[in-house]
Amino acid sequence: MENHYELTEFSFIGENKIKNQIILCDTKRDYKNYINSLRYRYNKKNLYIPHYVVSKDADIFNIIPPNTYSKFMNNEKLDKRSIVIAIENNGWFRKNHLEETYINWIGDIYKKEVFEKKWRDYLFWEPYTIEQMKGLSKLITKLCDDFDIPKETIGHNVKCDDVLTFKGVVSKSNYDFSYKDVNPSFDFKLLKQLLGND
Repeated sequence: MENHYELTEFSFIGENKIKNQIILCDTKRDYKNYINSLRYRYNKKNLYIPHYVVSKDADIFNIIPPNTYSKFMNNEKLDKRSIVIAIENNGWFRKNHLEETYINWIGDIYKKEVFEKKWRDYLFWEPYTIEQMKGLSKLITKLCDDFDIPKETIGHNVKCDDVLTFKGVVSKSNYDFSYKDVNPSFDFKLLKQLLGND
């Protein structure tokens, strides 16, 4: 896979070759700062690590091997059987009406286009890029082929009661109302088309 970078300094808890779910989430900041936060959080002993990060330009960063697991979802059974992909995206914004800009949860200023939809108490969201969606779909296809995971997706980002038993691609927000990723701008229809499931 082109634009694929392997990072080797991150720790994981253990190995498990049986995977049946891919969980999508957001970085909630730019990918460089996100990877650095993974690196230095918890005195450099962070065990809440995704397997991959996909940048807006579709660069793929392999943080830990896909046949390993961390404590990312803080549920050992789920963590063992899932592969987590963090997508570069700020998530939600608050509008700064004085300057006509937007501010993310850590105070970074955002001046580009936003996606507007009321969802889980927020209105403004950062869109995902087409290039990013294409890179994400290639990564998902490879992982599904390598681990015999169905190329199916729940197809939405709202809480789903049977998400624990679903085999395929889900979002973190399918697990709990408190999660806001992936955000409402995520194009599940496009992902299905790119995975060949339209």
